[in-house]
Amino acid sequence: MTKRFALKALAAGAALALSLGTATLAQAQTKLKWAHVYETSEAYHTQSVWAAEEIKKRSNGKFDIQVFPASTLGKETDINQGLQLGTVDMIISGPSFAARSYPRFGIAYYPFIFRDGEHLLAFAKSGVFKEMVDDFRAKTGIQVTAYTYYGARHTTAQKAFTNCEGMKGIKIRVPDVPAYTATPKACGANPTPIAFAEVYLALQNGTVEAQENPLTTIEAKKFYEVQKAIMLTGHIVDGLTTQIAPHVWSKLTEAEKTMFTDVTREAAARASAEIKKREGELVEEFRKKGLQVVNVDRKSFQDAVLKNSPLESMGFTRSDFDKIQAAR
Repeated sequence: MTKRFALKALAAGAALALSLGTATLAQAQTKLKWAHVYETSEAYHTQSVWAAEEIKKRSNGKFDIQVFPASTLGKETDINQGLQLGTVDMIISGPSFAARSYPRFGIAYYPFIFRDGEHLLAFAKSGVFKEMVDDFRAKTGIQVTAYTYYGARHTTAQKAFTNCEGMKGIKIRVPDVPAYTATPKACGANPTPIAFAEVYLALQNGTVEAQENPLTTIEAKKFYEVQKAIMLTGHIVDGLTTQIAPHVWSKLTEAEKTMFTDVTREAAARASAEIKKREGELVEEFRKKGLQVVNVDRKSFQDAVLKNSPLESMGFTRSDFDKIQAAR
């Protein structure tokens, strides 16, 4: 009887220990919300989902990250604010929005500052970008962990044009960021900020006549359905940053910070490769869909920007510009 009782007690104790262990694990699990404004078909989303699963795996289930695409948790301004408010834990967003609290980031959107996508990715690995990231974290507590190539921004419209002069008078949707308005303003167009999720409808109902975005976004958002021509202006080579909120980053161990950085950078590299590949395919596909694709006089746009919106007038420094130009 004593032996049987002892075995039962041992089994009960093991069950209790297992139960307590499971409860402790459940309590220790950290659920995070990762938000962005892009479609589920886009590489930003698919690679974020991969990264979320990879972080969960590498942390043995400690971090359970749910990715919220397509403005589910709000417009881009909202999710950027959410990092500080604690309503969002991670985001993918253009640093132009971060530039509202840290203006130095905005230089990455100065028209024609990057030669191409490779130049942008070289900047992401440069000393000047690391300096910006560190300054931004010191000011806001937000950590930028990765930079993804978004694409060269081109212009779509109801009527084709071949140079800067041809943009004059056109009502064009742009993000509500000064650097994005620089090229249209320099060419005499009427830049109109409209939330990203509302652009298709605005083009469809004629609220605006044109918009500008990378070819992959024009495809994903189906802007080609409500536009007749694509002008290959390439006025901004764009990127997106992966950002982690202060209330999350400050609680991570050094090993966890390294893990989050490594995984999000790998996801960014995978997404960048997908986007560059897709860009190379889309010009011909858009032509097959019946759109007019126009090679424009890009110098006419560049000259107009340099004349009407010089670097210093937008609050950027020649020192940062020169360091970015030197990035290889």
